[in-house]
Amino acid sequence: MLAVGTAAVGVVPASARADHRGCGDHAATHRVLERMTHRHGLTGAAVRVDDPGCGAWTDASGVADRRTGRPMRADLRGRIGSITKSFTAVTVLALAAEGRISLDAPVERYLPGLLDRDGYDGRRVTVRSLLRHTSGLPDHMDTFDDTEEFRFRHFEPEELVERALRLPSPGTGWHYSTTNYVVAGLIVEKASGHPLEEEVRRRIIEPLRLRDTYWPGDELGIRGPHPRGYVREERDGKAEWADTTAMNTTVAWAGGALISSPRDVSTFYGALLSGRLLPAAMLAEMERTVPGDPDRLWPGAEYGLGLIRTPLRCGGVWWGHAGDIDGFTAISGVAPSGRRVAIAFNENPSTQEAFDDELNLVQTALCDS
Repeated sequence: MLAVGTAAVGVVPASARADHRGCGDHAATHRVLERMTHRHGLTGAAVRVDDPGCGAWTDASGVADRRTGRPMRADLRGRIGSITKSFTAVTVLALAAEGRISLDAPVERYLPGLLDRDGYDGRRVTVRSLLRHTSGLPDHMDTFDDTEEFRFRHFEPEELVERALRLPSPGTGWHYSTTNYVVAGLIVEKASGHPLEEEVRRRIIEPLRLRDTYWPGDELGIRGPHPRGYVREERDGKAEWADTTAMNTTVAWAGGALISSPRDVSTFYGALLSGRLLPAAMLAEMERTVPGDPDRLWPGAEYGLGLIRTPLRCGGVWWGHAGDIDGFTAISGVAPSGRRVAIAFNENPSTQEAFDDELNLVQTALCDS
């Protein structure tokens, strides 16, 4: 279903959008947020900031639904895409802390024969290399030419791996691949004896009381209050928006299927970076990084085990992750001060300038005094 032009998009007064109960008025963050929907034309944008000294505050701009003009809010659920990778990595590392997985063991130890075809060898791929994206495995998402090829289909994890292995290897340098996390999810199931979804719920979602976070399985919709998700398309010089809210995300599974909210994502990264989810030695393993490809991440970013390290312009680095799936983009991170940011968009950026400003929004929210 397409919504044509911008007439359906209402502008909500700033006073109706923002909840500024924290320190200061957060004017710099608000300006960048407004630029996302006004200058770049994204449908909706929302931010939540949790600060140890100032508490939590939220802000939003644009709309959650282009048809009705319902305003965007920071307490809505949405698809968080590759932020799911951090949840999967934590689960692998928790099992490693219990001695049930070895980070430097080959995949062959846990999943014999899974990678042994078309020149690939499970004896040469380690668990660590999966989580760090240095395995040499291609990305099964590259086997699809169009979203409609997978949007309404169920996929088994083994089928996704098989699709990936038809592609040539990208080499053993850093190469972002959701297939790495599909394999990691299968290792969790083998080592724990439980479905990945159950392990993530038991180890992360339930202890942290993440009430908006869940695995959708084959459900096409999003439970509870949520924005519609949109992809912008240009047709004959005119912008149109395809509503992509309905989607079967088994295509991403352990690497991108979760649904959550800014509050829950912020809570998750706060717990992780403060040492509440993993022993110190395992958190240190997560934070051992390699340089990432700027074309697949962003300048200055380095990748650990399901965590991204990025220089912070006000000093130090921020740790977190980003997720992007048709119609939804999420970014979250933690600064050295303990301040946390979680950002949600219900339209993917269509220009480099818009993408750069999304990262600018993270930096501004973490540095804004």
